[in-house]
Amino acid sequence: MFLHQHPYKPFIQPNTTKLIVGTLPPPRFTIGEFKPGDVNFCYGSIDGQLWKILEAIFNLNLVFETTDFAIQQRKDFLIAHKIGICDMVERAYRDKIDASDIGMQQVVLRDLIGYLKKYPKVDTLLFTGGNSKNGPEYFFRKHIKDHKISLQLVDATTPKIHEFVLDGRIITTVSLTAPSGSANRAVGSNPLYKKLKRENPDFNTIDFRVLQYTPYFTK
Repeated sequence: MFLHQHPYKPFIQPNTTKLIVGTLPPPRFTIGEFKPGDVNFCYGSIDGQLWKILEAIFNLNLVFETTDFAIQQRKDFLIAHKIGICDMVERAYRDKIDASDIGMQQVVLRDLIGYLKKYPKVDTLLFTGGNSKNGPEYFFRKHIKDHKISLQLVDATTPKIHEFVLDGRIITTVSLTAPSGSANRAVGSNPLYKKLKRENPDFNTIDFRVLQYTPYFTK
């Protein structure tokens, strides 16, 4: 079996207020075999869409290449906007070496509650996916059971919003549509997406995510 170890430590600053929470980058990042356009940093896969979405929201002029400059661009952005990254999974095993969440076995989770206690200014968790099996919200729910914490539903529409209380402070979670090609089928069936696509045939799945993500990354 392949040991899929997360290659990056959480990226959090003392003044971080929002955390992006996913699962694991593709296995090639663990072994350091990059595709052209990959960035050796969180969400750096050229096939992923998170940095393309943030590029569109903030006009970042990012480069997509395996260089220190590309890494620094992303770190500078995160620091400037008080955004951190702390994925849920530290390591997992796989029979098949691919990036699917469902293929993860013997999963070891990160202590996200511990990080939230260490960084008390964090008030929002931005899940890059919902509560489907082995998704970031799914693993977070599993993690908080050990701490006798539960999520309270605030808004059931997409993206679902929950809240929980940790040491007297309220933390909001937002379950965004995953920034991956595999989630495009779900986007395509979304009634709002269909409506916007009818109104503008050039409207695409990244445009839809930009529309969805913008209020949670900019407020």
